[in-house]
Amino acid sequence: MKNKWDCHAHVFGPYDTYPLSSGRSYTPAEAVLESYFNLLESLDIQNAVLVHPSAYGENHALLFDCLEKQKSLRGVMVIKSSKDLKLETLHAKGVRAARFSARSGSNTNFFGSADFEDYKILRGQLRSSGLHAELWTDCKMLPNIESELINSPVDTVIDHMGGFDVSLGIEDPGFQCLLRLLDSGKIWLKLCAYRNLLQVHDFDLGQVFHEKLIQTNPDRLVWGTDWPHLNIHPAPQTSTLLDMLLRWTPDKEIVDKILEINPGHLYQ
Repeated sequence: MKNKWDCHAHVFGPYDTYPLSSGRSYTPAEAVLESYFNLLESLDIQNAVLVHPSAYGENHALLFDCLEKQKSLRGVMVIKSSKDLKLETLHAKGVRAARFSARSGSNTNFFGSADFEDYKILRGQLRSSGLHAELWTDCKMLPNIESELINSPVDTVIDHMGGFDVSLGIEDPGFQCLLRLLDSGKIWLKLCAYRNLLQVHDFDLGQVFHEKLIQTNPDRLVWGTDWPHLNIHPAPQTSTLLDMLLRWTPDKEIVDKILEINPGHLYQ
């Protein structure tokens, strides 16, 4: 493969040019575009999707400048329904989606994020503008919004492997809801498991979840590094996450779908 994709990464800084929002929920170290390009080269990945971090609030200057600098990049923006943006102009800039948060628990959605109400208001406009939606959610929340996602006019990409709870197993009602959504063809899913496995210290416990998702609908799966691994200490070696994907996916045709064919369709 020579057209592989990393479908989830963030860049930060340089902060003297691109300062963070004053109301942010977290303060990451600088992770500049040049460092990210070096990572992609080391992984032999040619294409990438930059996700606008909530720490930048509604300031999209860094994302737009990155997309302008490297035309092989695609972007995902945080867009609130109150923001006066001409969505129809974004596709030409390299933007392919708007990101929303709908996570279970109190105070889990970061300052600066767009919420599920924003999603419901904007989804029709996103579709007519050639964009899709991206949703940071989890399996505990999914049953509450399943019907909205099934009946949504716009395709929705779910981040971080649906935030499954490894301790509950694949029969967990929330994970079963994720499987139904994936089987419906209404959602896409980013295979990025490690954040769901930090508490068990054995990433291979996530393999059964990965395998079940592949069995359900391999045509709607993509993969992301999640670089620079925000708020994870110590951060994983990104190369080990790619190695884990390959080890968990012995079928080369499915690997080709996940790393090349599927993202090529989704982010073209």
